Amino acid sequence: MAEAIRINKYLSEAGVCSRREADRQIEKGAVTINGRTAVMGDKVAPGDLVVYGGKRVSQEDEAILLAVNKPPGIVCTSEKREADNIVDFLGYPKRVYPIGRLDKTSHGLILMTNQGELANQIMRSRNYHEKEYIVKVNKDISENFLMNISSGVYLEELDATTRPCTVERVGRRAFRIILTQGLNRQIRRMCEQFQYRVMDLKRVRILNIRLGDLKEGTYRKVEGQELEELMAQLGLKK
Repeated sequence: MAEAIRINKYLSEAGVCSRREADRQIEKGAVTINGRTAVMGDKVAPGDLVVYGGKRVSQEDEAILLAVNKPPGIVCTSEKREADNIVDFLGYPKRVYPIGRLDKTSHGLILMTNQGELANQIMRSRNYHEKEYIVKVNKDISENFLMNISSGVYLEELDATTRPCTVERVGRRAFRIILTQGLNRQIRRMCEQFQYRVMDLKRVRILNIRLGDLKEGTYRKVEGQELEELMAQLGLKK
């Protein structure tokens, strides 16, 4: 770190948590800089002592990106008070945190990293990054249902209309859907709008990163050509 950077960015780049989570922890008074409780907008300069959760925070030199096959029941958070948090579940030897979320009852691909800028680029909805899911519902799928959810659905609880998306039937009661946004419980809400109930939801791809045959509850490093393609899509330097 050659120059002072904002405390939320510092925590993110140190692999502690995302910037959004860092903001929450700062607001709770859980972070100190040189013994003083940090506030939003504080900056960290070279040599400053940053403490979070009673432990000193230092930036990690190794850039880490993991593809994880999250089982149902695991929560995509780095919050230690959540007994089923994905950080403790994974038990990775270095600090990493999830990029975005996947519902507790859903399963499949979630990315974890210690790179703040990478996480921010992937999560920015304006970038229209693709996420692909296989969804199973409680009754036979009609062509009208597929057409309706692909065209954009108004979700009253969120006061938002979903972006048009690609939808393909893959079984009598199953379909593939590719989203470019991540509204809260989006797919489940879309289905409920047309009296369908999601029985199983599995994420199989984020951008160019595919779940493939990765065993549930395990992870692999994203590296080589796969990582290069990802960084190129995001406009970031490897």
